[in-house]
Amino acid sequence: MTRSEIQDLIVRFQDAWDRRDVDALANFHTEDCVVESPIAGGEAHGREAIARAYQAFFHSFPDVTLKNEAPLIDGHRVVLITRISGTDSGGFLGMHPTGRSVDFPCVLIYQLDNGLIVRERRIYDFTGLAVQVGAIKAKPAV
Repeated sequence: MTRSEIQDLIVRFQDAWDRRDVDALANFHTEDCVVESPIAGGEAHGREAIARAYQAFFHSFPDVTLKNEAPLIDGHRVVLITRISGTDSGGFLGMHPTGRSVDFPCVLIYQLDNGLIVRERRIYDFTGLAVQVGAIKAKPAV
């Protein structure tokens, strides 16, 4: 893929995210794609599992937004530094909805092949996210 094609893919992905289109998002991944993510229980394998992970996240945070910085592109590898914000109004990880807002930085690393994501790694502070929704308690550092 050319740099321009990759940039177009990122724009189309953002559009699908903004529309909460789970099927479109899943179709950006290969059938046998692997997504590494703390929320996905470590790893999600295959398009169906990835679609379920998107659906669960949108259920938990129906107003979620994704704000990307300019992508870093190196051949068929892409790094997106993004900020995720939303409100826990659907219940996160099977808990009752808290109504709390979340806002956290995230790094998304994609490996592409033939215009699709073959591997994705999501890096973020899962503990901080859990604290924000009230799933765990933490005392501020002194």
